[in-house]
Amino acid sequence: SHKSSKREWKPLEDHSCTDVPWLLLFILFCIGMGFICGFSIATGAAARLLSGYDSYGNICGQKNVKVEGIVNSGLDLTHKKYVFFLDPCNIDLVHQKIKSIALCVSACPRTELKTLADVQKFAETNGSTLCSYELQPSEYTTDPRAAKLCPKYPVPESAPIPFFHRCAPVNISCYAKFAEALITFVSDSSVLHRLISGVMTSKEIIMGLCLLSLVLSMILMVIIRYISRVLVWILTILVILGSLGGTGVLWWLYAKQRLSASALETQIAKDNLQALLIYAIAATVFTVILFLIMLIMRKRVALTIALFHVAGKVFIHLPLLVFQPFWTFFVLILFWTYWIAVLLFLGTTGSPVPNEEGFVEFQMAGPLKYMWWYHVVGLIWISEFILACQQMTVAGAVVTYYFTREKRNLPFTPILASVNRLVCYHLGTVAKGSFIITLVKIPRMILMYIHSQLKGKENACARCMLKACICCLWCLEKCLTYLNQNAYTATAINSTNFCTSAKDAFVILVENALRVAAINTVGDFMLFLGKVLIVCSTGLAGIMLLNYQRDYTIWVLPLIIVCLFAFLVAHCFLSIYEMVVDVLFLCFAIDTKYNDGSPGREFYMDKVLMEFVENSRKSMKEAGRGGGAESRELKPMVGADEE
Repeated sequence: SHKSSKREWKPLEDHSCTDVPWLLLFILFCIGMGFICGFSIATGAAARLLSGYDSYGNICGQKNVKVEGIVNSGLDLTHKKYVFFLDPCNIDLVHQKIKSIALCVSACPRTELKTLADVQKFAETNGSTLCSYELQPSEYTTDPRAAKLCPKYPVPESAPIPFFHRCAPVNISCYAKFAEALITFVSDSSVLHRLISGVMTSKEIIMGLCLLSLVLSMILMVIIRYISRVLVWILTILVILGSLGGTGVLWWLYAKQRLSASALETQIAKDNLQALLIYAIAATVFTVILFLIMLIMRKRVALTIALFHVAGKVFIHLPLLVFQPFWTFFVLILFWTYWIAVLLFLGTTGSPVPNEEGFVEFQMAGPLKYMWWYHVVGLIWISEFILACQQMTVAGAVVTYYFTREKRNLPFTPILASVNRLVCYHLGTVAKGSFIITLVKIPRMILMYIHSQLKGKENACARCMLKACICCLWCLEKCLTYLNQNAYTATAINSTNFCTSAKDAFVILVENALRVAAINTVGDFMLFLGKVLIVCSTGLAGIMLLNYQRDYTIWVLPLIIVCLFAFLVAHCFLSIYEMVVDVLFLCFAIDTKYNDGSPGREFYMDKVLMEFVENSRKSMKEAGRGGGAESRELKPMVGADEE
């Protein structure tokens, strides 16, 4: 009777499409994103962005339509292809734009023009008029309006920016103010100059070190299974020494103050003594709790080590897994490039509106103003979707590996098989999972924006509340990400919908709560030690190499760049490792729940995990079934099948 409600896990037996409505919704959303791009190109925003436009609303390099109420609009500027700013260094930092009249000219001034006579000569020889359209070159030196309508001289030597047809000063010292506003901490430009030259002179070393960090990460992926036991011991010893040392020092300080009783006259000394006593007691309690936790967890640490060992084997069988972060990163970069391009288009889209100075600005009217909100949601949802696709691919490949009894019968490339399964059956599930994360991320971003706006205002209470909300949402997001990943694994095993998968995975995780805790704490710390190892090795190599150049370069910045890169690379690789361990754990939990090694219900698991199960059974028998939770947790759950 109970059997119908209790669904069996049938690894990889049938594949069916999951969450199709969500896939349709996602496709509709993507069509909407495409519409925004098409709309902004159709309204001439792309032409405006690439060709540039002047202050009167004319696009350079083409014939234009007249704008009502604006002089100098609707000109034929077919031969004037470049935008020239009369005062290019006048930058408005608040609105992030150049406060200057912009004109279309046929050539940028390639030499410095010191006076209006030079400007006139340039116009006569090169045919490029740098003053406003209503002045003829012959009037430059005579007309009184020239002061306002001609460029501020000296006119700096400038060259066109490639692809964007804007004349920009060659010597960027006039943007120094602008840069300083961005980099306030570099007081004199010479420091900045030295730092940049330091990076430039040691660029070969930087490249070499970045390659070194890549190689080290790859090596670590292979050897972490052999050193995982050592890492766990290091971690344990560090924690024990740290907590004992801390407690000891506190008690010693307390005793010392207590004995020098003569100093206890003042009130402050008494308060200090009391504080020390409280700290010492708290530290003792903490140490005791920590030791108890370690005693309870020691069996489960063995499981973590076994899982790390198997994860290492997975990477030997599926070497392409290592390159998974690269593909994801590449796709994300492509998507972000597209997103930023469309964002720039949206910035120049709209219909021309005269502003108070009599020049043209482009503004969107009506509901179209809110298009960029849709665009921002798209950024988050699609980025999350791409990351979730990576999780699903890894989960699919590892599940195939785990539930194939004969490893010789694995498909030629389990990863491609997994991608194929994802595209054919499970895109809807991934879209739904990533949408749930988006739903949590967006309110958090809005709250963070509000929090940053309240910075100067002194309502501490409101800011504290906001901080708390942001923290809660962040925690929720982390928990959901973890649950999502397990739900994708369940989908890869069973081909069930997202909600069913999430529920099933959640039940399994709750049944193994202590093990989950052990794997997440110990496993994460081991991976963190791995990252530290890679960053330190790369940093050491960097110091050795850069030390030879120390006479003529500052090597702080190159070293920081290298260490950051090493950390990023290590993080990418080891996050894949973490994913594999999580997937393996869920497979292992399902395996121990529904199989007990008897004929017809053989385990799928690896020898290393088998040893672990055997050992835990032995220790349970020795404990005489008196272990309570311990025995319940590790007893092969036969009842689940027989009900």
